[in-house]
Amino acid sequence: MWQAFRNGSTYDLRVHDPLADDPMVDRPWVPERTVRARVVALLLLSGPDALPGRVAALKMRGVQIIGALDLSGGTVVPFVELTGCRFGNELLLSECRFITLRLIGCAIPRLEAARLHTEGDLHLPRCRIENGMRLTDAQIGTDLLINQAVVHRDRRNRAIAADGLSVGQDLQAELIETYGEVSLRGAKIGVSLSLRGSRLRNPYGKLALNAPQLTVERTLYLTPAGLSSSTYGNATPPYGIGRGIGHTPARGLRVQRFECESGLRLDDGRFGDAIDLQDARFTLENDQQLSLRRIQTPELRFLCERPERGKVVLSGARIVTLVDKSTSWPGPGGLSMGGFVYENLVPLGHFPLARRLEWVTAATPEYAPEPYERLAAVKRAGGEDSEAREVLLAKQRRRRETLPLAGKAWGIIQDWVVAYGYRPGRAALWMAVLWAAGALAFSRYDPDPIKAEEHPQWSAPLYALDLLVPVINLGQDGYWRLEGGWQWAAACLILLGWILATTVAAGASRLLRRG
Repeated sequence: MWQAFRNGSTYDLRVHDPLADDPMVDRPWVPERTVRARVVALLLLSGPDALPGRVAALKMRGVQIIGALDLSGGTVVPFVELTGCRFGNELLLSECRFITLRLIGCAIPRLEAARLHTEGDLHLPRCRIENGMRLTDAQIGTDLLINQAVVHRDRRNRAIAADGLSVGQDLQAELIETYGEVSLRGAKIGVSLSLRGSRLRNPYGKLALNAPQLTVERTLYLTPAGLSSSTYGNATPPYGIGRGIGHTPARGLRVQRFECESGLRLDDGRFGDAIDLQDARFTLENDQQLSLRRIQTPELRFLCERPERGKVVLSGARIVTLVDKSTSWPGPGGLSMGGFVYENLVPLGHFPLARRLEWVTAATPEYAPEPYERLAAVKRAGGEDSEAREVLLAKQRRRRETLPLAGKAWGIIQDWVVAYGYRPGRAALWMAVLWAAGALAFSRYDPDPIKAEEHPQWSAPLYALDLLVPVINLGQDGYWRLEGGWQWAAACLILLGWILATTVAAGASRLLRRG
């Protein structure tokens, strides 16, 4: 091993039996494959110089390291790559500095790496970590790659504790399996964060992914991944990792969707390009949430499966474009989006206005005007004025349910007559019908003038119109003496005229305000 270190070659202790070489299989390895952690630490921290023309590096395959490998606070200059190795005790890397560290397909009881610093990559693909990993406040210079890792919980029920983590480029955590909380509070990712095809489970708490104030400069992917089994044995990047797929996966790929069993929290997060939830599956309990409070992103692709329980919360979120499906949103009581701001709607598949109004209703168990007004503004900005009017009409009808009896009665009249002013054509139709009925009725009546010498020529159509249209005087009303039922007929025309006029005026004022 000493000579391999100086030569930069691989120290290989495999027996070339797949079962015997698998570090995850619970069977002892022969003593000849064992190396003391103290010797490994000596090589990394105070190792000999490289041979002339060589670069010193610790490369090992199929090695069992006994004892706790403690490099805390140290500076490791040589390149480190351990493949298919087994650690007998926890790996301690707190406040350690590396150039690049690669642990590929290793079995590790626990990884303790708070405030770890690497100038290059940290790779942990296909590792199995039994008691959790801690990367709190770690700084990774380029990529953090933990694809296909299996991580179990620690004593605090956390699988991955990485609060304050900083990654210079990508954080790839595709096809991982976690059993406990994944905590990324306040983490900063320089490019993209990919959880494609991963399965996050936390039966011990309310959150499987707890990542408030997360910053991702590009895109967060919670989407399916395709995995080809033919690449599993590759020991160089990308180590046979999954890759994102579109709607049609490539032939020969096994497709695995992103699954989250327990709550997910991204409150106050900032995402430079998008959050992609295509085909994601969220299994929530009644008291758990898919929480996107106050997030900011140019695009939210809400294309996941509809959660059967729990709640989706978008309160205070600010999004430019919302891409969604009607089948992704939960029903009444399962959605909250007070203060949710979006500028464009891009529905995939059939998403009629009636379903969109159900979407708003599901988010407002009690009447709130803001979601209706936001939807109407987006529809109007997209040139869909008729649908915008339908949304505002639905808002008025929903508001009517909160009014006292007199207000409900007046609202029903406005709705029936002119649809709260959003269908002004109704008013003209009613005016025409009432005018025709009044003209026909008064054509059969020849009233006496109030003053014999001061009256215009009797005209039933003009008289009916003069009664029906308030304020405007057409020179007929006030000159004729009506008796009996004709007085009641005239009073009805005047009353109906005022009702039509006020509803039309209310509708016109709303149109002016919208303008």
